[in-house]
Amino acid sequence: MIKIAVLVSGRGSNLQAIIESIENKYLHAQISVVISDIGDAYALERARMHEINCVHIDPRKFASKGLYEDEVLKVLNSHNVQLVLLAGYMKILGKTLLTAYKNRIINIHPALLPAFPGLHAQEQAFKHGVKVAGCTVHFVDEELDGGPIILQKCVEVKEDDTAQTLAERILEQEHKIYPEAVKLFVENKLLIEGRKVKIIK
Repeated sequence: MIKIAVLVSGRGSNLQAIIESIENKYLHAQISVVISDIGDAYALERARMHEINCVHIDPRKFASKGLYEDEVLKVLNSHNVQLVLLAGYMKILGKTLLTAYKNRIINIHPALLPAFPGLHAQEQAFKHGVKVAGCTVHFVDEELDGGPIILQKCVEVKEDDTAQTLAERILEQEHKIYPEAVKLFVENKLLIEGRKVKIIK
């Protein structure tokens, strides 16, 4: 069974979606460890409630990003992790993790990439006046929110939407497509060809 690590910084609602997809047997995998760069992130509490190993690694205690990621890598290796998921993890990954887990790190982003990368994507899209927003699951590479796209889901922007209501509806779709994308990876159904990800039927 494939062993997963989830990197988090916040409340962990996408972590919860992955946990539930494993518990209801939709996803045949195991979360071996949850790692947070924030000590009081609610995502750590979610992990504890489901008796999943969790670790806080404080980046401020390390002289460089590389040394911090060396520590993260030690934890990943000690849990025999084969796939890394980012779920609201607010740090940009560096060379250490990207090299060690090339094509084995997946992220969820609350916009239809390549539009609106970076922070507050839902608000960016709302202020821009888009008629359709959404979310994207993608592989992580050196470019911020720029790796090959696995799945996307559109969310219509309603006339009476606020940035908050739109963000909530996008989040509902995130909770559906993230487990779906992870399932495709676990079942060996993803093939990366340049910028494109083919889904093998």
